Amino acid sequence: MAASRVIELLPGDIGPTGRPLPAFPEPKPLTEHGPARIVAVCNQKGGVGKTTTTINLGAALAEQGRRMLLVDFDPQGALSVGLGIQPHDIDSTVYNLLMERGVKAQDVIFETSVPNLDLLPSNIDLSGAEVQLVHEVGREYILGSALKDVVPNYDFIMIDCQPSLGLLTINALAAADSVLIPLECEYFAMRGVALLMETIDKVQHRLNPDLKIDGLLGTMYDSRTLHTREVLGSIVNGFGDKVFHTVINRTIRFPDASVAGEPITTFDSSSMGASSYRELAKEVLDRWQRDGDVSRTIRRKRSKLLLTPPYKLAPQEPRTGVAEAWPSNKASARTRLIGCGRVISSNPTFRKLSNYLGMRSFWRS
Repeated sequence: MAASRVIELLPGDIGPTGRPLPAFPEPKPLTEHGPARIVAVCNQKGGVGKTTTTINLGAALAEQGRRMLLVDFDPQGALSVGLGIQPHDIDSTVYNLLMERGVKAQDVIFETSVPNLDLLPSNIDLSGAEVQLVHEVGREYILGSALKDVVPNYDFIMIDCQPSLGLLTINALAAADSVLIPLECEYFAMRGVALLMETIDKVQHRLNPDLKIDGLLGTMYDSRTLHTREVLGSIVNGFGDKVFHTVINRTIRFPDASVAGEPITTFDSSSMGASSYRELAKEVLDRWQRDGDVSRTIRRKRSKLLLTPPYKLAPQEPRTGVAEAWPSNKASARTRLIGCGRVISSNPTFRKLSNYLGMRSFWRS
């Protein structure tokens, strides 16, 4: 038997996570499409399988008849390359969408070789956007505003985040309905989850209260090693049912598929990796279905007015978008601005400057 083949476990068997495997229902065909659920695939550690998961889960969902848009939000452009598009050979990318007023998402989207699967590409130009956006008003909402025109056209939009917790990743979290966290079954990858969870919690409180965690996905799992089994067991002990039952095993077919510029589901349809991502597609669809009609109602509202920045809120809502009182305690290191997610130094010099510029009255308008 080839190394990339595997005997599938049956429902009720004990899976790699140490829990009985449930039987996930076959997804039902859709009678209508949109508005899209936006999912950020996020982990600040590199090399944990974010791009691989975005490509192959997106392709597996497309096989189920879901209209998919994959957003390459990493300046390295690995998602674009993995789908057969060389980012340096194209004129318009997500960078142009963010930074140029006349560019619409429809102008930048590429069709891929996979039916129902479109791509919003990226290249190294995106690395400059993080610096350029620093002084923009409502900078955390730029991506959400750029995507709002295409939300009604897709069932799911998946954002492949860069391996950091900078402004680009915050934009993705602010635009998203939920977060999917790939996590390599390795000790160092596990240590960084606490920092990611803290960031997600801050985004939920300051920018996007509707943001949810879909789950943690164990990747690069090798059942032959005690270390990966222990790490996966620790993840399950720490996060419980938030950990997906499906686990992505380590296999050489993933890098082979990347070189070919195809998802694993078309490159080697009968491989262990393809089977795992098809099973993951069933599991996430089941979770999203159980997420219920409430989230769908929220998405329908947001498709009309997606992520309206807080500085545009009506003045009769004085608590939203208004700076909290400047701290009288000089030991306090920073002041939060409700609704805009900024953390500003509150030393006496800055307070005098901000008062001179009328910053308090600005946030009240």
